[in-house]
Amino acid sequence: MPMYMDRHDLGQVSAEDVAQAHLQDLEVQDKHGVRYLTYWFDPAAGTAFCLVTGPSKEAAEAVHRESHGLVAYQIIDVDGRAIQEFLGRIEEPEPGEPWVRTAFRTILFTDIEGSTSLTQQLGDARALGVMKAHDGIVRRALDAFGGTEIDHAGDGIMASFTSVVRGAECAIATQRRLAEHNETAEDRFRVRIGLSAGEPVTDDDRLFGATVQLAARTCASADGGRIFVSNVVRELCLGKGFVFEARGVVPLKGFEEPVPLFELAWS
Repeated sequence: MPMYMDRHDLGQVSAEDVAQAHLQDLEVQDKHGVRYLTYWFDPAAGTAFCLVTGPSKEAAEAVHRESHGLVAYQIIDVDGRAIQEFLGRIEEPEPGEPWVRTAFRTILFTDIEGSTSLTQQLGDARALGVMKAHDGIVRRALDAFGGTEIDHAGDGIMASFTSVVRGAECAIATQRRLAEHNETAEDRFRVRIGLSAGEPVTDDDRLFGATVQLAARTCASADGGRIFVSNVVRELCLGKGFVFEARGVVPLKGFEEPVPLFELAWS
């Protein structure tokens, strides 16, 4: 059965209001061959995201229309595996009980600087050792700060965090552990890190589409040994003890307008 995620911009509503709307969906969903699995609600932003299986987007929308009239602003096709990778295990709320779970996620990318030339310089075996050292350092940091590995590209890792602060802390810890590794390692290497954050359903109709793209481009803009972040990450980390320095407004591939980037200090 196809799976979809929809987005609702609700404004000033309570968790109780959203729980009641979800309960109303459950009461009529069988008529349309639909099952509303769970939802995420962020009261600060006034947004809700529903996860649903059904024969079509139209059938899912018909449930909302009949039950409470709060038709989604946007609905996209999603894959269950991708949902679990980005948002974690699918939890089903107790029908009618207030449920506050934000779908907002921070996305982190790492990339080994000059990985291709490293292989040419060191040979396959030693270059593989560099890759393994990178993976071990990054994965230990992810475990320590609650990150979830989403993808591995050989010379880099993509990860997701429920907290922007934890994502920033993980980036700092990663660079510090890399620096410690390089103090004694025979084959030293540097890693660039990029962070961005956002809601799951974006204007390009892909799960975390623009957020992932921005995190990847932000990472690519940094030199090895540095952490670059988008403006939303910087703003959400203000007052949390982090130090940022503006790195200008940078044209990034795939974005119509230049994007302000900031460097997160770690040393």
